[in-house]
Amino acid sequence: MRTGRLEAFSDGVFAIAVTILVLELSVPEGSEAEPLNAVLDQWPAYLAYLVSFSTIGAAWLAHSVITEHLNGADAVLVRLNLLLLMVVSFIPFPTRLLAQFIHERDAERVAATIYGLNLLLASALVSVLWQYTVRAGLVRPDVEDADIRIFARRLTPGLAGYVVLIGVGLLFPLVALLGYLGIAVFFIVPFRHIRHRDREPDQGRA
Repeated sequence: MRTGRLEAFSDGVFAIAVTILVLELSVPEGSEAEPLNAVLDQWPAYLAYLVSFSTIGAAWLAHSVITEHLNGADAVLVRLNLLLLMVVSFIPFPTRLLAQFIHERDAERVAATIYGLNLLLASALVSVLWQYTVRAGLVRPDVEDADIRIFARRLTPGLAGYVVLIGVGLLFPLVALLGYLGIAVFFIVPFRHIRHRDREPDQGRA
């Protein structure tokens, strides 16, 4: 099976998921009298939006790497991909839940746990998708083994981080939320390439 339709459908689902996140942001009540204060009071919604957008973006980047390395797709891979898309498209719901209850002590812990579990499941499915791709021999033959191992290692810290932060969220939901943002930034920002580029001028002078 060629991967063109799988990639197109997946990109569409990712795009719809981030669009729904924007639709969840609403004009606050009382903004006519105190527009700035009304907007600032909704900071949990903006923070939850930032974390969820970054997480979906990181999942899309990882998914793009996987599909870029595909030589083809079989029935199992297509269904694993559908499962990943189902979890990703669900992220706007716990995002709204967290933004709504972040100020309530007991409710925010429940919301943070549901949110963390959703992110953990999405990250785990990305990892499973890549592992199955490698084991089923669906990777392009020109891809080097070193690249395969590097990508697998890069996915591992995210899974461990989500597990730890879910526990942290039971006591400090806001800290967990900031931690989720940190994991997303880790995947989005190419720190390794930045460090390599910074070292190149020094090597040239040497």
